[in-house]
Amino acid sequence: MYQPLSVFVGLRYLRAKRRNHFISFISLISMGGIALGVMTLITVLSVMNGFERELRERILGMISHATIEGYERRLDGWEQVLADVRDHEPVVGAAPYVEQETLIKGRGTAGAQVRGIDPSLEPEVSEIEALVRDVGFEVLEPGEWRVILGSGLAARLGVREGDSVTIFAPEIRATPAGVVPQVRRFEVSGIFEAGVHQYDTALAVIHYRDAQRLFRTGEAVSGIRLKFDDMMRARVIARDLTDKLGGSRYVRDWTQQHANFFRAVRTEKTVMFIILSLIVAVAAFNIISTLVMVVTDKQSDIAILKTMGLGPKRIMGIFMVQGSLIGVIGTLLGIVAGVALALNVEQVVAALERFLSTDFLSAEVYYISDLPSELRLSDVVRFGSLALGLSLLSTIYPAWRAARTEPVEALRHE
Repeated sequence: MYQPLSVFVGLRYLRAKRRNHFISFISLISMGGIALGVMTLITVLSVMNGFERELRERILGMISHATIEGYERRLDGWEQVLADVRDHEPVVGAAPYVEQETLIKGRGTAGAQVRGIDPSLEPEVSEIEALVRDVGFEVLEPGEWRVILGSGLAARLGVREGDSVTIFAPEIRATPAGVVPQVRRFEVSGIFEAGVHQYDTALAVIHYRDAQRLFRTGEAVSGIRLKFDDMMRARVIARDLTDKLGGSRYVRDWTQQHANFFRAVRTEKTVMFIILSLIVAVAAFNIISTLVMVVTDKQSDIAILKTMGLGPKRIMGIFMVQGSLIGVIGTLLGIVAGVALALNVEQVVAALERFLSTDFLSAEVYYISDLPSELRLSDVVRFGSLALGLSLLSTIYPAWRAARTEPVEALRHE
């Protein structure tokens, strides 16, 4: 009794048993459609967030958060640079590297990226050591000429642990027999699998001292790889380091090195959001048909209310309250179901795999064999606001039509 009249009547219309059960059915369909749309949006975008996180972590586990390089990819005096960047508080790891694209020959021949590392410092900036089967970086000793290959690269070369491969340097040397390439034979001491095709099929790791001798860089290295305490601030930290180190050296962060890849993932998420939002839009438009039928069914009630002095705005309020409540209930149900499913999607998929006796993401085919999920509060708020907004907009036309009802015309045949 203490509610505004429009709210009171709107709630009564929503709770009352209607003579036309078809209208009640359409209302439930609209409510269920909104709930299904919101649940789908939250679940699918959470799974896409999880895949993006997994790919980002796997890629950054191989490339580090940023690199310091000199001109022509040659960094002299790198020991002092290493000491300087370690004093910078956001830097939690730093390691030198020597990198060169070249050919490797085993039983087969393949192009590869040969990376020379410092085994004692490399674990600070990458996760390669944890991915090597059975051994660690301790097998990479200077002068022993040992190499660790990606699993795909080892397969292309037709080699395994204990075999030998030949690495070609891009430079050539003159001998009495003519011009011949600079080559060195390496023992395959380990094989790693990162789950990223780009590195598993094209990366070979050796000691940086061996790389300096093979590629004739002297005491210089190609650069220094860095790890920050917060990778999402990599661009800001890289800019600060560039100012600190001066103009002869520059810092590239991971957002520059893989900008196209992560831009593509972001675009895919945006397109998926637009497509899935259409589910919510269709359900919200069902509210229009529901309210139009309610307005038609309640013509005599509207006429009586208007003759008693209820104005057009308050008539509109009645039906906007009714339609909005359908949207609110559907949205809340969708949020609860979506959050519950997003937080337990791995268990749900595992249960479906056991029930159907199948494997949706086989580890033999896919690098990411589980279904990761990352629920974000901002996504839940955004999807809930979208559903509520569309529901509110859907009530405007039927409510406006109800407000235009002429009492004389509505009661003529009563």
